[in-house]
Amino acid sequence: MGNDGCWSLVTAPEYLDFCPLISQNAHMTSSGGYDDYPFVAEFYDWVIPYRERQDVDFFVEMGRQARGPVLELGCGTGRILIPTARAGVEITGLDSSSRMLEMCRQKLAGEAEEAQSKVKLVKADMRCFDLRNPFRLVTIPFRPFQHLLTVGDQIACLRSVHTHLGEGGRLILDLFNPSLPRLADPKYLSEFEAEPEFTMPDGRKVARRHRLLQRDNLNQIIDVEFSYLVTYPDGRQEELCQAARLRYLFRFEAEHLLARCGFDIEHVYRDYDKSPYEEGEPGELIFVARKVE
Repeated sequence: MGNDGCWSLVTAPEYLDFCPLISQNAHMTSSGGYDDYPFVAEFYDWVIPYRERQDVDFFVEMGRQARGPVLELGCGTGRILIPTARAGVEITGLDSSSRMLEMCRQKLAGEAEEAQSKVKLVKADMRCFDLRNPFRLVTIPFRPFQHLLTVGDQIACLRSVHTHLGEGGRLILDLFNPSLPRLADPKYLSEFEAEPEFTMPDGRKVARRHRLLQRDNLNQIIDVEFSYLVTYPDGRQEELCQAARLRYLFRFEAEHLLARCGFDIEHVYRDYDKSPYEEGEPGELIFVARKVE
């Protein structure tokens, strides 16, 4: 246990022995690319679409209802983890990015001691981890599951989740709902989409844009580029770029994947107000699934 009261566990190479499904060419310490771009963790909590995302109350409520310890995979900077701890829920945050976890630790240091006491942080790979203690709820909010690019990696993650859930425990898996027109439209391969500008505490103004670099329709993988134009208080400008790869899943593909890994689907929501999913509508793909033996 560190001086900040948070646990840290480094993924070891021998975990490969417990995860035969993981791609042999995959790096167990892969962090979804977040450690490759130091500025991402620094900017993350200030990006407007992330700050205004309407999922926090949903996950806090589900954490309360679980009436037991919660595990969040891909906890990042603590955007959801910290409000959950403030609500009095015991929660473990797991992430493979050292930079994101360090940002989370810094934020936790500013929280009340009561909230800090509810949190453990673990550095590990979501495909294969061993925390020993069972959880009542495991959550995977806001896309980290989609950094797993092969079926083998997805199954390894879901089987690890299954192992860590107590009897009748639940998993919440949050995916984006793929838009076929968007995936087929060539304009998204050339045009950037702009986001609202945000200002950092030191006065830097950041304008972020994003676009698709390429699509691999056969493997359902998209390559995304994020461009950050940073304007310093003295007028100097700098452009920073981040690349990311995501695998999209369709509703019934995800349902079959969950069933294959020992889960029974209880709900499929299209939004965080628990609106039921209806085909053809935009929105999220939010699965609430119960562990079955």
